[in-house]
Amino acid sequence: MAIITKITVQKLKKDRYNIFLDYGKGEEYAFSVDEDVLIKNNLKKGLELDELFLSEITYQDDIRKAYNQSIQYLSRMMRTEKEIRTFLRGKELPEPVIQEVIHKLYEYKFLNDEDYAYSYVRTQMNTSDKGIDLIKRELREKGVQDQLIEKAIGEYPVEAQIETAKKLCEKYVQKYNRDSDRVIKQKLEQMLLRKGYHSHIINIAMEEVEIEKEQDEEMAALIYQGEKLQRKYSKFTGYEYEQKMKQALYRKGFSIDLIERFLRDQEDI
Repeated sequence: MAIITKITVQKLKKDRYNIFLDYGKGEEYAFSVDEDVLIKNNLKKGLELDELFLSEITYQDDIRKAYNQSIQYLSRMMRTEKEIRTFLRGKELPEPVIQEVIHKLYEYKFLNDEDYAYSYVRTQMNTSDKGIDLIKRELREKGVQDQLIEKAIGEYPVEAQIETAKKLCEKYVQKYNRDSDRVIKQKLEQMLLRKGYHSHIINIAMEEVEIEKEQDEEMAALIYQGEKLQRKYSKFTGYEYEQKMKQALYRKGFSIDLIERFLRDQEDI
């Protein structure tokens, strides 16, 4: 048995108290506890503590400390249950303590994965250019259950998805203007797929954005690509050079008519 001989307030943390015990060999510092644990267990000078009681106090204090750390972590932004568990495991806390903290966070409504999912979808819709497949994947990585994700994704209507996809197309059409129309379409489709858009959203967006260039603009793109290829194939001549140029430019999406026109113009220079 041990007897509490003194209780003092910590200098830097006024809500924590140092407990001093006497095990029969004189007073010594034993441990510190949160104010709530102190009050709940009626800890005071002269109280006798056995090993079981000491273990229970330590367990309660571990929960309280972990709970306070979780609240501080949550104060920066909303978190999912999985994120909180990962955070607490990083502090090497035992699973029973973590489970009690999670229970308390739900009890006091600091945790709610459904609310988190709704908020996350709305935020991504308003501040990012991500499609719903990418948003879903990110929510799954954060530990949100599929049924909650499917409910929350309704916050991102199809019309808004199409509008964002169109803006992306318009932005990247300018970026890819030195490619052929066919390659531009391929790159736009690949870009939108990477960003998580469904194929039917991609098709609608690409139909509503002007992608095909005027013939002189397409020819300018071909000339740009052709001049780069000329340097690559400069060691070849005659028929072999012509075939390599045709094949390379055709793979880049240009029409045979424009390719032949380009090669004829080059011969006349």
